[in-house]
Amino acid sequence: MGFVDFFKTFKKENQERATPKEAPSHWIKCPSCNALMYYKEVVAQYYTCPKCNFHMRIGLQDRIALMCDDGSFVEYDKDLAPTDPLDFVDKKSYKKRIEEYQKKCGRPSSIISGECRIEGIPAQLVLFDFNFMGGSLASVEGEKIVRAINRSVEKKQGLIIVSASGGARMQESTYSLMQMAKTSAALNILSEAKLPFISILTDPTMGGVSASFAFLGDIIMAEPGAMIGFAGARVIKQTIGADLPQGFQTAEFLLEHGLIDMIVQRREMKQSIARVLRYLNTND
Repeated sequence: MGFVDFFKTFKKENQERATPKEAPSHWIKCPSCNALMYYKEVVAQYYTCPKCNFHMRIGLQDRIALMCDDGSFVEYDKDLAPTDPLDFVDKKSYKKRIEEYQKKCGRPSSIISGECRIEGIPAQLVLFDFNFMGGSLASVEGEKIVRAINRSVEKKQGLIIVSASGGARMQESTYSLMQMAKTSAALNILSEAKLPFISILTDPTMGGVSASFAFLGDIIMAEPGAMIGFAGARVIKQTIGADLPQGFQTAEFLLEHGLIDMIVQRREMKQSIARVLRYLNTND
């Protein structure tokens, strides 16, 4: 067998057995500093860059494992799924988009809600999945949040919402926008019951989510470097006709200007939440 024939045979054999699922990349490139890192090192540091501390976006199951005591999370309202009240169609129908994202993400909507324990403290937890239509807020998402608030009041537990969203979902129009008022009104009931609401802002938290419940927390935490705001920086710059400050809409900028309470490293998030719940929940 000649060298060329040997090379062709070797290449063919490796292509047959080295599929993406069977042989995933063991290296990750940091989106911030471009450092090349071994993926186990990144996972061990809770998906943060060991070089520059950039906090990468993580999935819901990783977030649950990070925040909750082992095996303590119980999901509620898992069968609630969006409908298409407006028969909305742009490049494709809203129904088709929902079906595609449900298949992609393995869940019916952009949030999951449930009950968990954080260092032994029971709490209601709501998490946004940015992979599902940009974590957009629509009627089902609003309903799940309100039901979580109702369970908090009923069980006298604190509420935690982890936001990662581009804002209100355009395909549901006014139905989506009404969730801002609906969730805000429900949080007033939680406040009257003197129960804590911890709002955690991750990258990104924008639009109608940031303009409603995300900024109504008794304590507002954010991950380092998270992009937080309402409209995009380019839209704001065009509207006011002026250059924006360096780092505008980052968690660090908002902390400096008093819009959030603290920036918490991901590895310290669970302990920080538990400490706040102990201080604020006087119903135990």
